[in-house]
Amino acid sequence: MQDLSKGLTRARGIYLDRSQRARELKAEGRRIIGYPCVYVPLEMLTALGLVPYRICGDMKEPVTEADRALPTSFCPIMRTCLDCALKGKNDFLDGMVAIHSSDPQEKTARVWESYTDYPYFHFIDMPVTARSEALEYFVSQLHDFKKTLEEFSGTELSAAKLETAIEHHNRQRALMRDLSELTKPAPPLVSGTEVVQTVKSLMSLPVLEGNELLVEIMTEARNRRDRPERKAARLLTWGSTTDDTDIMQILESKANVVMDESCGGIRAFRSEVRSSPDPIRGLAEYYLNEITCARSFRQAGIGETKKSYDRDLASRFGYLKSIIEEWNIDGAIMLLVRYCDPFAFEMPSLKDYFKELGVPSTYIEYNYTAGSLAPLRTRVEAFLETLS
Repeated sequence: MQDLSKGLTRARGIYLDRSQRARELKAEGRRIIGYPCVYVPLEMLTALGLVPYRICGDMKEPVTEADRALPTSFCPIMRTCLDCALKGKNDFLDGMVAIHSSDPQEKTARVWESYTDYPYFHFIDMPVTARSEALEYFVSQLHDFKKTLEEFSGTELSAAKLETAIEHHNRQRALMRDLSELTKPAPPLVSGTEVVQTVKSLMSLPVLEGNELLVEIMTEARNRRDRPERKAARLLTWGSTTDDTDIMQILESKANVVMDESCGGIRAFRSEVRSSPDPIRGLAEYYLNEITCARSFRQAGIGETKKSYDRDLASRFGYLKSIIEEWNIDGAIMLLVRYCDPFAFEMPSLKDYFKELGVPSTYIEYNYTAGSLAPLRTRVEAFLETLS
């Protein structure tokens, strides 16, 4: 009889000890490249046989070493990521790729490069708009990235290799979208906590291993008897990232989180890299235009002179409307990590958009520490009471 329980159990094990598989691959001679943000084009790493490894922080680890490099009034996720690096917790990395997804990440990347001695380090300067000239600049940045990767790996990054890598990563995006479909039933077939564990596992594995894991998880979920309990409300969460199950378990204490619209959820998987005669240009178009993050400014078209707030809201947040309808969302929690200005600036407008759609919402800020969990629980429970 087929073992249907191995997928979610394996994902949980990887989540609890993320570096184990990376260290095994390192021992086998593979080179591991860290990256702190979903905007880094992982396909270019995969195409050269390098293993992408998402760098995450640790809410339970007191920040001490990073204090000598970064101020306290600074993105707490970047602070804890750097702190873990300075404490040697990522000593298996052969390199790191950072990208300008926010000013704190850009500043931290400069410090990171100065304080560590990875054999390879590259920073990608990414535009914050989607205009045609921004695309051309981003294409040039990815060509620079290609050159340094080829020098580091000693291997040519051919179009054929890149196209194959794009296919593998597109397959992972499609599988994650299939997994998100399993949260549509009431009760859902997978919980928000299990989705967090799954996504963080994928960010710790080579893409083909991640795809195999996703197939196992979906096979188990579709046949499971111990599905999550049906709770009083179905929630959408929106924010920068939800990468810790302690946070998700608080959100799910009295509700089902059926859609996590963050970098720890569906955001990096919602669409695919389109086929292009120039695969690097195809990657640039995808990462610049398709990932719905607050760091990107969706400006008016050239020639438009009259501002329409409703049209602006639809342009920036319209993708959420179908999610709210298809997943039967009862309420939305806008979860913000303190000092994350790009997302903080979006909150008032997004709250207006939720109100326009008739969806109750609340805005909660926390500082990404274990001490922030208790007040977070109080705020979540208070909001859920308003939905009953």
